[in-house]
Amino acid sequence: MRTTKELFDLTGKTALVTGGSRGLGLQIAEALGEQGAKIVISSRKQSDLDEAVEHLKKRGISASAIAADLSQEAAVGPLVAETLKRLGHIDILVNNAGATWGAPAEDHPVEAWDKVMNLNIRSIFLLSQAVGKQSMIPREYGRIINVASIAGLSGNAPGTMKTIAYNTSKGAVVNFTRTLAGEWGQYGITVNALAPGFFPSKMTKGVLEAFGRDELANHAPLQRIGDDEDLKGAALLFASDAGKHITGQILAVDGGVSAV
Repeated sequence: MRTTKELFDLTGKTALVTGGSRGLGLQIAEALGEQGAKIVISSRKQSDLDEAVEHLKKRGISASAIAADLSQEAAVGPLVAETLKRLGHIDILVNNAGATWGAPAEDHPVEAWDKVMNLNIRSIFLLSQAVGKQSMIPREYGRIINVASIAGLSGNAPGTMKTIAYNTSKGAVVNFTRTLAGEWGQYGITVNALAPGFFPSKMTKGVLEAFGRDELANHAPLQRIGDDEDLKGAALLFASDAGKHITGQILAVDGGVSAV
């Protein structure tokens, strides 16, 4: 019987983290790499990736990067192929890349709707399908972690955000996670989702400025918003053998906002 420390160890494992050059993706990449996994991160901008890889290597993490715009279907195949070339196989897939758009529902541009949907849910389907078929299903092992949001668990209160496409896409991620977990459990693949609340990031900068960090924190039972450590433990649980009997679950990491 393994010790708890051994159950959380990722030595010898490999991971692909999308949207991994900053924010929540980089935090998750840190968590997996610090526990011994070899990491490939991906995002659109090579300059951001170069900075992130340097940051990870300074922490003793084996990391490299591949630039890819996952809102484009044509980018998925090359990303998976190059990752497999570098790592040999993919044990852990973290679907974190995402986008948002703020506009009243009645005026929301259809082009913006498509942009959000293509990146936030369509790319997750395509990437999970490719990684599953080419690496996880043949090896009968895999850990898929989707980054949803508490915005996918409810609507927006009056007078707050107007993000119908984002909320809808994250709601889709929630049920995609449950459905894929049901189908792929027979292959030894777990599929779970993290549903973060407010964390400081480029995506949430506008919301934080508009509503105020303190005001958002006051809505949480813990009276705080997330920081650069708060996703690490949850991500590691889903990625490691400590969570091998957990699948199809959505874990809110939000200071208790979704509980009240």
